[in-house]
Amino acid sequence: MKPKENSTDEAMSLLREIVAIPSVSFEESDVCSYISGVLERRGIGHNIVKNNIVALNRHFDPAKKTLMLCAHTDTVPAAGEYSFDPFRPDYIHAGRVIGLGKDRMVCGLGSNDDGGSVVSLCAAFQHFHESSLPFNIVLVLSCEEERSGPDGMAWIWEHYNEIPGLENAGRPDWAIIGEPTEMKAATSERGLLVIDAEAEGVSGHAATGEGVNALYIALEDIGRLRDHNFSKVSPSMGKVRLSVTQIEAGSAHNVIPDRCRFVVDIRPTEMYGNQEIMDELQAVCKSRLKARNLKNRSSATAWGSPLLDCIASLGLETYSSPTTSDWIRIGCDAVKMGPGKSSRSHKKDEYITRDEIEGGITGYIAFIERLAEHILQPKR
Repeated sequence: MKPKENSTDEAMSLLREIVAIPSVSFEESDVCSYISGVLERRGIGHNIVKNNIVALNRHFDPAKKTLMLCAHTDTVPAAGEYSFDPFRPDYIHAGRVIGLGKDRMVCGLGSNDDGGSVVSLCAAFQHFHESSLPFNIVLVLSCEEERSGPDGMAWIWEHYNEIPGLENAGRPDWAIIGEPTEMKAATSERGLLVIDAEAEGVSGHAATGEGVNALYIALEDIGRLRDHNFSKVSPSMGKVRLSVTQIEAGSAHNVIPDRCRFVVDIRPTEMYGNQEIMDELQAVCKSRLKARNLKNRSSATAWGSPLLDCIASLGLETYSSPTTSDWIRIGCDAVKMGPGKSSRSHKKDEYITRDEIEGGITGYIAFIERLAEHILQPKR
């Protein structure tokens, strides 16, 4: 089935309206209400739970397996050096900056990350809303994704059966996580482990050589971390990545510091649990290590997954994503893909093109159709 002819126009119009409503993480109520009104006018029943929108296809059957379509409505704060208004851009001026006319793109904060996926998934969901598929479709437009907030996808997954219409349903079996990937299929993504480290010494006067310099202890530990080898290598993502990104010590030029704090940014693979990484690194460091969050694990599409069959049969390019998404907050088989480019995210003069949105809508529809064909194929 092809999408209706005006679906791209509708998606671009909706995206411009979404961009005009500030929706920084934890402030998504206005954009959530607006999208809710749009879905209502389109005849799509849904519920709002903690600024998340959850919609079920018309023929939802708790006995069937479920595909979840997920994208997030929140944004990061606007970069200060925007060349145009990040919410209500002057498209003549913005067109000169970006090099595209108004009819060829949507620009402004959140247009690429993650508005393109939001409107494309809404269009794909609407396309199948009345269809009787061999599986259910649940649309989830989540909040707080950019800040890993407690009331976004983490809440949805934990309280899934508290959502009206899902009381007797199992959690989703598969998910498409909408993020700007140029509609390439990310079949794995690294997790995120941020460690706050603190080295302890003894203060003293720099002139007399008294004390134990915590900065030196920290530097020795940083050297050990830089040289540390994680032996388990992921077949798709390679080795765990580790970077020391911040350091702070000292109160005056003539005082030996008794405390030195530094921050370690780690991008795990599926070969390690976050606590396992913590234990391994603490064993080689004198500094005390404390994880900010152990939940941001690595993810990978399961071997033998029907999602991989869809990817292969559609000839989609695959890759391993270096960035995290709502994938880390769910417990089902998934793939991450969506219109737009990750390189535009969190930067000034954000935009997405008409062709990318159109490709997102048609790509999502083709993927869902292929999954339906896979489920209906006789088992050999």
